[in-house]
Parts: sequence; structure tokens; C-alpha cells
Amino acid sequence: MIYLSGQRPLPQHVRAASFDTRLRGLDPTQVYAYLDRLAEEMERLHRELTTANTEAERIRQALRQWQSRQAAHRHHRRES
Repeated sequence: MIYLSGQRPLPQHVRAASFDTRLRGLDPTQVYAYLDRLAEEMERLHRELTTANTEAERIRQALRQWQSRQAAHRHHRRES
């Protein structure tokens, strides 16, 4: 399997990668061990990104609520 441009590489793509064999080629055990480490790092980064995006959305929602409360408070003070 070769990485196709325009497609995001996923950990399962790294793990499923296969290569043509060549005389005096690279040690397949080392290649696949390295690819497995890359896939694990991709999974870790994906989890961190998901956590960061979730936290960013929580903060955006809290900010919107705070802004709404502030706008209502300012509006209420003007009427008094």
C-alpha cells in the first residue's frame, strides 16, 4: 500500500503499508517496527488533538455564555 496524495495518513494505513522487496533491501522487521512506532505516535497525537478540540469548544461555549450574560447585564443597567 502506498500513501496516496490528498489523503490523510491514518495509523491503520501506516500499519498496513507494504513495500516491494528488493535484493539487499531494508530489513522488513526494522521497517515494520518503525512504522508501528509511527502509527502509535499518530494515535497519541490524534487523541491529544481530539482532547484539545473538545476543550476549545467547551471554552468557546463558555465565552459565548459569558458574553450573553454581560450583554444582558449592560442592557439591564441602561434601562435602570
